[in-house]
Order: sequence, then C-alpha cells, then structure tokens
Amino acid sequence: MYKRVRLTDTVEVPPKHLADVSETRVKALLQDKLEGRMDEDVGSVVSVIDVHDIGDGAVLPNRPGVYYEVEFDALTYDPGMQEVVDGTVVETVEFGAFVGIGPVDGLLHVSQITDEYLNFDGANQQLASSDSDKTLGVDDAVRVRIVTKSIDERNPRDSKIGLTAKQPGLGKHEWLESERRRREQQGEGVVEED
Repeated sequence: MYKRVRLTDTVEVPPKHLADVSETRVKALLQDKLEGRMDEDVGSVVSVIDVHDIGDGAVLPNRPGVYYEVEFDALTYDPGMQEVVDGTVVETVEFGAFVGIGPVDGLLHVSQITDEYLNFDGANQQLASSDSDKTLGVDDAVRVRIVTKSIDERNPRDSKIGLTAKQPGLGKHEWLESERRRREQQGEGVVEED
C-alpha cells in the first residue's frame, strides 16, 4: 500500500553546500540518501515530497559536514500481509515468477500459480501448463496476494516477499477475464432483477 508519511531523519550537508542550506538542497540530499531504501516500519521510500523543518546544524568531531535533523513527508510503499495487488511479471525461472508490485518484486512460486503442473520454457521465458494452454511469461499482468514478507533494511535487494495466485479472483488477468466470460455464458453469477 502506498502511504504519505511524516518522517524525521538526519542529513549531512557537505562543506561545499553550507552556503545553501535551503529546503531544495536538503530535499535533494534526502532523496539521494533515502529513495529506494527499505525500512521495516514504513516500507520502501519511493519519494521525498516536502521538507517541513530543518533543525539547527551540528558539527561532529573529525567529520567535514554539518548534520541537520529534518522533518519531511515521503511517499512510501509498504506491502501489507494478505493485501491483494496487481503486478507485472518481470522474470520467469524454473521455480516461479518474479512479479513487480510497486517499487519491489515478489516471488510467485510455481506451486502458488495454479493447480496445473507448469513447465519452465527457458527459450520463451515462460511457465507453461502441460494440461491446458495456460502460460505465464514476462510482462504478463497478474493479481496476487502477499502471503509472506521479510524486509532486509541493510540490503533491500535481499528482502523477500512471497505471493500466491491460488485463490478465487487471483491469477493472470487474461485467465481471470476468460473465467468471467465463461461464467457469463453459462449464466453463473448473473442476478436477475424484478
């Protein structure tokens, strides 16, 4: 889920910029420091939006810059447990598909895609069913549920988000649309009004 949050952090202004400790300069320094970083409490910092308060600067021994405590607003993405999200397949591998959900990727393990057995087709970069014509490949749109989450703040690339598509209403968008049309043709789920 995307959220706008108010945060406080310390930013170092290097000596060459001490004549310009403006909101614009501090915002740029915060963007360099925080955007793309993962935090257990707020999720992934997507963007620093507004700077509200720049505190008094502090000098630390043997450090060339001046440190300012800053209050600011940021746009964050924090994947919530059991949240249903739409994403795009960014990579397929033998054991599943990596799905881009917001600024992070989650793993849709092959066992969590469908009840059908899926083979990895490396030449076409897709997972294909031997029971039907179902395939899942790069750039396919999917609807999934977040079922596990382990955030690594020190190395965000090592964060792990587990996904499932094995519940009603989840899966490749094309499969969901096909199922919806099938149900309409069979008259299932159609409510008649008096």
